[in-house]
Amino acid sequence: MSKLNRRDFLKLLGITSVAGSMPMLYGCSREGSMPAISEDFYKVPMRGNVRLLHITDVHGQLNPVYFREPNVNLGVGDAYGRPPHIVGKKFLQEMKFKPGTPESYAYTYLDFEKGAEKYGRMGGFAHIKTLLNSLREEAGDRSNTLTLDGGDLWQGSGTSLWTRGVDMVEASNILGVDVMVGHWEFTYKENEVLSNVALFKGDFIGQNVRVKEASLFMGDYADMVERYDGTGLYDENSGHAFRPYVIKNVGGARIAVIGQAFPRTTNAHPSEFFPDWSFGLREDDMIKLVKEIREDEKPDAIVLLSHNGMDVDIKMAERVPGLNAVFGGHTHDGIPQPLKVKNVNGNTCWVTNAGSNGKFIGVMDFDIQDGEVKDMHYQMLPVFEDALAADKEMQAYIDQMRNQKYDENIVESRVNALFYNEIRLGQTFKEILDEKLAIADRTLYRRGNFMGTWDQVLCNALRWEYKADIAMSAGVRWGTTTLEGDWITMEDVMTQCAITYGETYVSEMKGSEIHSVLEMVADNLFDPDPYLQSGGDMVRVGGLDYTIDPTKKLNERVTNIRLDNGEALEDDKTYSVTGWAVVNRTPDGRLMWDIVHDYLLANKGKDHVLRLDKINYPTLVGVADNPGIADYRGKIIS
Repeated sequence: MSKLNRRDFLKLLGITSVAGSMPMLYGCSREGSMPAISEDFYKVPMRGNVRLLHITDVHGQLNPVYFREPNVNLGVGDAYGRPPHIVGKKFLQEMKFKPGTPESYAYTYLDFEKGAEKYGRMGGFAHIKTLLNSLREEAGDRSNTLTLDGGDLWQGSGTSLWTRGVDMVEASNILGVDVMVGHWEFTYKENEVLSNVALFKGDFIGQNVRVKEASLFMGDYADMVERYDGTGLYDENSGHAFRPYVIKNVGGARIAVIGQAFPRTTNAHPSEFFPDWSFGLREDDMIKLVKEIREDEKPDAIVLLSHNGMDVDIKMAERVPGLNAVFGGHTHDGIPQPLKVKNVNGNTCWVTNAGSNGKFIGVMDFDIQDGEVKDMHYQMLPVFEDALAADKEMQAYIDQMRNQKYDENIVESRVNALFYNEIRLGQTFKEILDEKLAIADRTLYRRGNFMGTWDQVLCNALRWEYKADIAMSAGVRWGTTTLEGDWITMEDVMTQCAITYGETYVSEMKGSEIHSVLEMVADNLFDPDPYLQSGGDMVRVGGLDYTIDPTKKLNERVTNIRLDNGEALEDDKTYSVTGWAVVNRTPDGRLMWDIVHDYLLANKGKDHVLRLDKINYPTLVGVADNPGIADYRGKIIS
């Protein structure tokens, strides 16, 4: 969409504002009966004078979705047995929820299919807006609230990819997001990011995003910044690309919100998308910044809006004095009770994380008097589609956006031009995404430290395309769930694959190289120091089984690697390996979603059912007593 102005895109949609109305909370169930949620479920009386509302990791999901929470979320080191590294029944016990309740369905994998039938899909911006309107009203009015988004908003769907995130920017404007940070947002081109930031009506912040020194005085970068009214270079002296923090007047109090983008963006994504920016944890800068804000701005409270991941947030809260709360994202953890962390000065900071895919809204009320925080209250609300009426303005926007035709006037980029070959030009987004491909023979999900059933579909598709021995797929945590017996649509596929570098490859690798990859990714996941973790899950591997002991050290965790035929992986032998989402180079293979699309059509049975003969679950060692694992379908060796 490089030639089409972002604001012109909105004009093409023909969107007009729908008159606002009082929020209507309760909708009907899918069968037309009363919803299975009590009438007081969404009543949250204001407890103080400041209300902060938090969503994160929506990943482009404007419509309600199914999303199964993990049955494997292992904690190591200090994180052992600490939320979010507790799953299933033990999680319910820790959070004081009962089995078979709406909360059990929302926060755990337990009886997921039964819960899906009873409670339906979750999230959806039209339903989120209805709930936000109610929460704002209960706070008195919107001037007493601040709405925060923790990033990973613009990526994760077909429409967000095709519009380069513009659909999500406008949706967040309608939603009323006041402040946000970024991660996958930076995987669009820099000019696209800056254009979206300029279109966003709130504040896009990040204390740890800097303009590289070599880029500060480059003419091309300066011209680009000037084109977007200075967006992309907040402070020439410090090199901040965006505001590091904002001060907001909320409920008569001054609230400082500091932004923290994903620190390892450069390691996790191709740097060609952000050649002029650098990232990092920058803890020392954070400590200095909090002190300066306290001394110079005299705020009543300081909160961190973070995309670090929850374990990193906990460590940072321990080491950075002066923070009252952390609103975290990245690791997709739905944690209904905040972790109350003591920092180096002995003060307490509340660390929260509001899950993913629009499933939850975090609500934190502050009672601030005479410049001091006297009390804090936190509650997390699951967003059930069947219990919340759709906001008319938001639904009108979503429907109109999805009915736009897919053509060169809407989307212009190499990635999308390649997609032209697979579709009939002139189709609407909705027509493309509604295509039925196959029926799921089981629930297809992705979230969890190890192999998910959706991951197996992706790996099988790659091996089918390239006739490869082994397939590798990144252990990312986004991607919605498809229920057993439901049609797998192109929309489902795009929720698993929609990224700006979706090209695929096949190459030759020695067994020793494959082993090394497994070890390095395992260390990113299971290093006891959260600052050395990436926040993702283990690389998914098709055609290959292995044994892993997460408690061991680097190069000692992975053993007994074997192909599906039982042959042991040999260090000096060469194997054909296929994959996608490459960070260091751009391969020439077909786009991942096209491959999955064709694989599903070619491999479904006469009854349209796609059958998975095997799931490459690794064998686990040393985790039998870990509260972060339950109902594991693979083998566990104590």
